[in-house]
Amino acid sequence: MNLYSPIKPGRSEFVTLRGLRTHLNVWGTPALATPQRPPLVLLHGWMDVGASFQFMVDALRDERFIIAPDWRGFGLTDSPQGDCYWFPDYLGDLDALIDQLSPAAPVDLLGHSMGGNVAMMYTGTRPARIRRLANLEGFGVPATPGAQAPQRLAQWLDELKTPQGFATYDSAAAVAVRLQKTNPLLAADKAAWLAQHWARPDAQGRWHILGDAAHKRVNPALSRTDEILALWQRITMPVLWVQGDLSNPDKWWAGRYSRAEFETRLAVVKDVQRCELAPAGHMLHHDQPQALAQRLEAFLGA
Repeated sequence: MNLYSPIKPGRSEFVTLRGLRTHLNVWGTPALATPQRPPLVLLHGWMDVGASFQFMVDALRDERFIIAPDWRGFGLTDSPQGDCYWFPDYLGDLDALIDQLSPAAPVDLLGHSMGGNVAMMYTGTRPARIRRLANLEGFGVPATPGAQAPQRLAQWLDELKTPQGFATYDSAAAVAVRLQKTNPLLAADKAAWLAQHWARPDAQGRWHILGDAAHKRVNPALSRTDEILALWQRITMPVLWVQGDLSNPDKWWAGRYSRAEFETRLAVVKDVQRCELAPAGHMLHHDQPQALAQRLEAFLGA
């Protein structure tokens, strides 16, 4: 199987964020950062890794200082001692990372899916720390009314008693096939390259996903629309919203969260520029990296 060859190979670095050894995928050097072109921080989605942005980075024309962390419990970043993951910890990790990268000046921020949700929440919390924000299909999550608390907590308690795990694979090629099954638009050479960053073999040669299976447990914390709106309406800098033409969030949430509800939330953000890429599904940074890079550079340089 042909393997994708990066044009701008990244490098691995490790920092300690809030006591966790955190893996960073890094392109360029701090010397490239300027007020007009600050560090660009890339936030991956659920069940993904920072290296996932390699194809988009390769398509960028300009050299920049770019950092894509692996979230806690994903990739090569440590997993914390605990029973579940929740957004405040992601916000805390991101805040600590930006403090290290650019303590005196704002950064540019891009998030995909879960990373886009974190990016929106963080920017609403610390708007002075972000110069430009790009959200790739970070639609948010369904609201959970307070009446659902007993059921949600009972489900979480039940799942604590149930061991969690991911499927294993007999080769990197099998991992690549799994990635292409999830995203039929993913080219074979890119799937083969991603597989080696998405999983690792054990001593017996079985390939394991680089993710803590505790991510599969339901989150006991409820999501409230009023809290989300309070954060999003504080986002005053320009925002680039990017979606794939083949994405169907209504189907993902099975009636619990509609595209119309998302649009109502996004309407409180003051300055939104929209972009749709085609053909592209949810993993649009894999499906259309060149088109995404071109649109991103135009937005960040405006």
